[in-house]
Amino acid sequence: MDDRPIGMFDSGFGGLTVARAVIDLLPAERLVYVGDTGRYPYGPRPQLEVWGFALEIARHLVDDHGVKLLVVACNTAAAAAPLGDLEQRFAVPVVGVIEPGVRSMVTATRSGRVGVIGTVGTIASGAYQRTVARVAPDVELTCAACPGFVEFVERGDTASDQVHVLAERLLAPAREAKVDTLLLGCTHYPFLARTI
Repeated sequence: MDDRPIGMFDSGFGGLTVARAVIDLLPAERLVYVGDTGRYPYGPRPQLEVWGFALEIARHLVDDHGVKLLVVACNTAAAAAPLGDLEQRFAVPVVGVIEPGVRSMVTATRSGRVGVIGTVGTIASGAYQRTVARVAPDVELTCAACPGFVEFVERGDTASDQVHVLAERLLAPAREAKVDTLLLGCTHYPFLARTI
């Protein structure tokens, strides 16, 4: 058995939601987590800049911690960073969060009308749209960018009147489309699940 750790990164602490799931599923594994809080949020940044951050953090995890697997636990980074390129550069398997999320969403829908919310960068990248078109072309997808959500979560504000007003406004397209399944396309968003 390979006792090297699993490496995981996100733009902040949102990826800890993914880390928690990994720990629950693989309790014997060691995990090294990098939350890039010094440069968060990634969502409004250009994709090329986010790709650079992903390369830098992946290199750190592989070179300095000897990880056996990289988990890109940030939707914006997974949308900006071709996972196959990371695998080739660092010779370790790379797992993202986009395709597994899409597969779960498609399994959960009853009506075939689904929604994805994410950062501006994630939604603008088209990564979810391409993945849904490939995995489930018959599904009707509504996407909505939710600028500001990450900043509220990073400040620990998940239930204020301000975040509720913002959520009502930003989630309107998903409500109007009558989606029956909503994918939280940012690892920070589960912290807002009750508000959403």
